[in-house]
Amino acid sequence: MIPNKKVKILATLGPAIKTQDDIRQLVEAGVNLFRLNFSHGEHADHAQRYDWVRAVEQQLNTPIGILMDLQGPKLRVGRFAEGKVMLERGQTLRLDLDSTPGDAQRVNLPHPEIIEALQPGMSLLLDDGRLRLQVTSKQSDAVITEVIAGGELSDRKGVNVPEAVLQLSPLTDKDRRDLAFGLELGVDWVALSFVQRPQDIIEARELIGDKAFLMAKIEKPSAVIHLEEIARLCDAIMVARGDLGVEVPAENVPRIQKDIIRTCRQLGKPVVVATQMLESMRFSPAPTRAEVTDVANAVAEGSDAVMLSAETASGDYPLEAVQMMSKIIRQVESGPDFQAQLDVGRPQADATASDAISCAIRRISSILPVAALVNYTESGASSLRTSRERPTAAILSLTPNLNTARRLTVAWGIYSVVNERLHKVEEVTSTALEIAQAQGMAQRGDTLVITAGEPFGQPGSTNSLRIETLH
Repeated sequence: MIPNKKVKILATLGPAIKTQDDIRQLVEAGVNLFRLNFSHGEHADHAQRYDWVRAVEQQLNTPIGILMDLQGPKLRVGRFAEGKVMLERGQTLRLDLDSTPGDAQRVNLPHPEIIEALQPGMSLLLDDGRLRLQVTSKQSDAVITEVIAGGELSDRKGVNVPEAVLQLSPLTDKDRRDLAFGLELGVDWVALSFVQRPQDIIEARELIGDKAFLMAKIEKPSAVIHLEEIARLCDAIMVARGDLGVEVPAENVPRIQKDIIRTCRQLGKPVVVATQMLESMRFSPAPTRAEVTDVANAVAEGSDAVMLSAETASGDYPLEAVQMMSKIIRQVESGPDFQAQLDVGRPQADATASDAISCAIRRISSILPVAALVNYTESGASSLRTSRERPTAAILSLTPNLNTARRLTVAWGIYSVVNERLHKVEEVTSTALEIAQAQGMAQRGDTLVITAGEPFGQPGSTNSLRIETLH
């Protein structure tokens, strides 16, 4: 698997992927890690797909990451006596805790935490934002609202509360069962939905421990407000533009996306841009021009990875969607101004030996024709600091830990090879030259930059840099 792009592809698995060979084709087309969406499917389905990915990983001898995406709380209205109603603009609608089937004047809202958090003047969004209500008054067990934007409302449609922080854990009983199952399987990443505040990350981290890395999905306005605190506490961020685009004005989403990418890069945390990137390819073998531009912009802005959801999970053209995304990424990365754009947003380095070396690597690779940057890492931390610099050359990460290699599959420009634990810097140099050539990342006469640290094998000890020519 010769690296041919730096931005990674995260693809969702679902019923459209029917065999192990389907997964192999997606990896060969450019997928670096896979998402198991626990909002759909049974545990047996996810276990089967997990096993397929691990089998392909062995076949291709390349680390492949697996992310489990927890569903999170699903807020919905109750049922209607006739299955649906038509709400007219200006009318009153009562939402209450009474489980009796509703009508056009009232409906059950089986979430006391929403009623508790709402205040007069706040908005409620129904059915993915298609209907908008405004709270006019509040009672102990109900809120009275005015319909601002009406339409048809049917049973169990979703509710969004953009202006309130709900006293609600992001982990439901279902999520806790799913999480225990996923961690037992051996997933590398856990994506946490419904994040509202930093405490939500702490709660999830206590359950996950060191069994997997934690990715926070930014889809709530309160999470945007607390972005930096949340990003510091987790291992990566997902820009979940679906729910985010419902809860904030759509025209604000591009700016928020840029802010999230910039914050994550400054902190050295990988960031994934997700939702509807090539949505039309669910039913068409070609994307719209707007979708191509959307993916290209995410790449140009410096995101670590871009995600395919229904396109690969349930679409008619999963392989074509991955191939198209790979082509867009390579096209942007080969552009004359791509590196200059990334350099403009280069983050401020910390006053550490590791960051000093990472900055030097980037500078050296812009002066010399460096074929690859080789980094020996146990935990992956030094490779992530190098990735944060967005250097010109690809990063070959040598690690003795398969879990580290799998978890780095989401990070920009890093390609990992699992190698036995080395004991001194000289071993790193000879091994790096050998592996870079074997991986097709370098050939005779090419220059490599190699970093490692002493005391050897100690996280955070990167303190040496060598420039070597492959003979």
